[in-house]
Amino acid sequence: MIMTSSVVRVADLLVNALVEAGVTDAFIVTGGGAMHLNDAFSRHAGMHVTYCHHEQACAMAAEGYARMSGRMAAVNVTTGPGGINALNGVYGAYTDSVPMVVISGQVKRETLASSYPNLPLRQLGDQEVLIVPMVKTITKFAKVVADPQEALYLVQKALWLARTGRPGPVWLDVPIDVQGALIDPMQLRQFQPNDPDSLQDVHPNTLAEQDRLLGEALQSKAAYVAELLEQARRPVLLAGTGIRSAGVHEAFLMLVDQLEIPVLSAWNAHDVLPTDHPLHCGRPGTVGDRPGNFLVQTADLVIVLGCRLNIRQISYNFRAFARLAKLVMVDVDAAELSKPTLQVDVPIHADLRDFVPALLSVFDREPVPVEIKQRRKDHVIAAKLLNERYPTVLPEYKKSARVINPYIFVQQLFDAMRADDLAVTANGSACVITFQAARLRGGQRLFTNSGAASMGYDLPAALGAAVSMPGRRVICLAGDGSIMMNLQELQTIIFLRLPIKIFILNNDGYHSIRETQGNYFPDNVSGCDSDSGVSFPDFCKIAASFGFCVHRVVVGEDLTAVLSCVLADDEPCVCEVVVDKWQNFSPKLASRRMPDGSMASPSLEDMSPFLPRDELMAVMNQLQRIGE
Repeated sequence: MIMTSSVVRVADLLVNALVEAGVTDAFIVTGGGAMHLNDAFSRHAGMHVTYCHHEQACAMAAEGYARMSGRMAAVNVTTGPGGINALNGVYGAYTDSVPMVVISGQVKRETLASSYPNLPLRQLGDQEVLIVPMVKTITKFAKVVADPQEALYLVQKALWLARTGRPGPVWLDVPIDVQGALIDPMQLRQFQPNDPDSLQDVHPNTLAEQDRLLGEALQSKAAYVAELLEQARRPVLLAGTGIRSAGVHEAFLMLVDQLEIPVLSAWNAHDVLPTDHPLHCGRPGTVGDRPGNFLVQTADLVIVLGCRLNIRQISYNFRAFARLAKLVMVDVDAAELSKPTLQVDVPIHADLRDFVPALLSVFDREPVPVEIKQRRKDHVIAAKLLNERYPTVLPEYKKSARVINPYIFVQQLFDAMRADDLAVTANGSACVITFQAARLRGGQRLFTNSGAASMGYDLPAALGAAVSMPGRRVICLAGDGSIMMNLQELQTIIFLRLPIKIFILNNDGYHSIRETQGNYFPDNVSGCDSDSGVSFPDFCKIAASFGFCVHRVVVGEDLTAVLSCVLADDEPCVCEVVVDKWQNFSPKLASRRMPDGSMASPSLEDMSPFLPRDELMAVMNQLQRIGE
């Protein structure tokens, strides 16, 4: 730390404030506009720095770090292109409610164009860009640290906001002359969250979080939910990512044991319960599974914990979502309870870290009656039978020993993984097929970014996860299209010898796009594979040039042996898996193009490939008769 007698450099003060708040890891691309910040991050003994090769990767790594560990990481970038490059990763953290703190360098105040508001300059300082207006809509808080005397207050405020209520990224932009300024820390004001004036400039949603249910009001609402559960004939619990981000996973497991009702895992939250848990009954959604959707669509009570019910979860036919059920939704963000795609019967504006213990306490006082437990048992048995009748991985996928079906690959991979492996996926096939087919055990984790769903997420998020959990192995499932977006991070992984096994699903391009174009524009497939204008390199040669051990598997009969070899140790490794490019996502909700050009979506229970109408109706009717 650079200091003279009683004064300290602002850059050092900022980094020290992070460490004191428990932020001890940072992902950085160095730059001249952030030179004091770069120096302060690397100089502080309590800060561990990982240097990436692209700022987007820094932000995605910080997200992967926080998702896996529950701790927040920092991102440090320079001015201009450095900050702009980070935007996509920050946007993903914002949509998925993942906390991170970004500290960017900026030109000195004298050469900030914004310092001369009457002069419409595009740029004045070297590499100058007004980054704060750009990030306002994808952060919980963004400010220029224009006054050195405000540095401590602003960093404390940013850290508090990132973690409070619905988590998310925050951003501080620090001019280089402010970074290097010397100040007396004893003379600085500090952030006081209980001071109403401190929150006047924050997002309205953040202000609304302060009015969430607490105390007796919350306990009363929990008691009402318990009454609804007692009255319901076919209740289900839909569990989302908010359970982990709120830090209530253990309490949630206790609640599951108390309720003894079917539990469905929401998109990107399939690791909340092991697949073989007695009460785990499905994965609903537009690319979920049939049992999960059947259960949601026949339930008379759906309790949603930690899931914002986005379109991927409820479909574009959102008015038909859980149409027979009373919908109870608990969310710390009041806006999510009132959005136009939902009709929430019992909106509960509360933090899960308050609500789950409150609901548990109700059942501690009033155990579930035996007759209700029996009714719920019948519902669970029916749900389990549905899983046996409608598996995602179909028997015919196993017939060919030559071509590798991606569903078979994912199933065999997860069966071969250790019980404590951590899995990170790209978007597209790597996450859709994995989320449908992976059989998860209790100590395993699985996630992607679902709100942004950006290509290029795989490698950075995997390295962030590995940094956050030393000693744990990370399985990274990348697509041949996605990995090209942040291919440079192979060097970060191999340089640090991170225990990451990278599986590249080679299906000759952008399968999701190819499938969509094939359905709607079959005469003009474009820009999605080698036949339509996009080509891909020899990934084994590329990985080998970075210094990775490489494997390539093309035929199904070799898959077991190759997986055994790749997973035999913790060394970083790349394995290219050439899969059947024509295997579509299945089952999935399939929209139809209408004569007027509009799109029509069926309700969730009616997934493609479509069941015979009499079979579909028989399943729905059978489930609806439970509890009568």
